[in-house]
Amino acid sequence: MNFLGIDYGRKRVGLSGGDDELKLAVPLGAIRVGTLEKVGEQIAEIVKFRRIHKIIVGYPINMDDSVGAMTEEVDHFIDLLRKDLSIPVERMDERLTSENVGDVRRRSGKNRQNLRRSGAIDSAAAVLILQDYFDVLG
Repeated sequence: MNFLGIDYGRKRVGLSGGDDELKLAVPLGAIRVGTLEKVGEQIAEIVKFRRIHKIIVGYPINMDDSVGAMTEEVDHFIDLLRKDLSIPVERMDERLTSENVGDVRRRSGKNRQNLRRSGAIDSAAAVLILQDYFDVLG
């Protein structure tokens, strides 16, 4: 079964892919956000091309288990995906993803601004989200 991991952001949507046999997430780049509809169309193309069976979306929950405005945006995004696609879309807690991506960036020695513009940070966050999902599956 093929999976698509998504790190939703207001400027970019990070993507990762993997399958349930290897349980290994890999980066697929990022989509620049114009409108949610355009992002949805691009994701639909990726789902078709990569024969995706399930989408895992990072879900922004605060450390105190509360939710905020970004959580509402992600809920809206998930609703759009569920409406437009005929595959399951699940949430995955992404609380520590940004911190872990920062560790990866620091170890790489690359400039944060260049990584951010390229979508590498967003894609790395999507990798961590999908890998966490695989790790929970066991």
